[in-house]
Amino acid sequence: MSGSEPAHPAVVPWRFDAIGTGWEVVTEEPLGGAVRRHVLSLVERFDQEWSRFRPDSIVSELGAAGGSVTAPADAAAMLDAYAELSAATSGAVNPLVGRSLERLGYGADYALTASEPVAAPADWTEALTWDRGILTLHRPATIDVGALGKGRLVDLVAAEVADAVDGSIVVDAGGDIAVRGAPQRIGLEHPFDERRAIGVWAVADAALCASAVNRRAWGDGLHHVLDARTGAPVRTVAATWAVAPTAMRADAIATALFFDGGPRLAHTWGVEWVRMTTDGRVEWSPGCGADLFTREASVER
Repeated sequence: MSGSEPAHPAVVPWRFDAIGTGWEVVTEEPLGGAVRRHVLSLVERFDQEWSRFRPDSIVSELGAAGGSVTAPADAAAMLDAYAELSAATSGAVNPLVGRSLERLGYGADYALTASEPVAAPADWTEALTWDRGILTLHRPATIDVGALGKGRLVDLVAAEVADAVDGSIVVDAGGDIAVRGAPQRIGLEHPFDERRAIGVWAVADAALCASAVNRRAWGDGLHHVLDARTGAPVRTVAATWAVAPTAMRADAIATALFFDGGPRLAHTWGVEWVRMTTDGRVEWSPGCGADLFTREASVER
């Protein structure tokens, strides 16, 4: 989806796989074993809490019958952001969209065989509550934090690494990239041809996150970006990119941009963005810092 030029090519990046994607951490000095273990432990903790693909996770256990648990450390930050996303997109973004993804074949068993789509619960803030350190699912449902969860984890990993080493840092989790220090020029991959880019974005002390319908796609027209109101994949937007101070907000806006209301929330949050529609048009936010190879439209809604 995006690619960065290493800040310091002489340093061998640390690469590992987690949460279904490849990670790369580039620093000015090699990371010691203790730091790597801390990072991997942090990633495992997040996965054990939020993954709907593992039966021992908190969201899987809640999803089976509902109930209450001590809220994971990231619950309030992520679910508060979801509430803003949901309001801005008139309910199109919803953390209870997990059952909808399962119906389309993107579940823990990776069946990749679609049934009829089903809408996520519109009253999700009543079905799922987080208050005073308690996370409660009032009836069985499948929580999916994919709209911003990877970005949140990128922020956590970047903070852990920054506490341990000096100098510039790049954390890249499958195209969701946090940059600390020296600017990085990041290519914006064309959603219809991964050998091409539609532009380059210089990012410094910020994060760039992207989403596209050609990633995590299966079957005819099936992909992971759903309209929670219908449970069906979106059809009008092909790819989005967003730059924000945190990867969680960049990831959230990259999702919101698939729907009306996304650009307005980006403006409210102070996030720059680019998106390509499925008919090939490119739109971007006013004052966007990306160097786009094609400039056809500029909108703010």
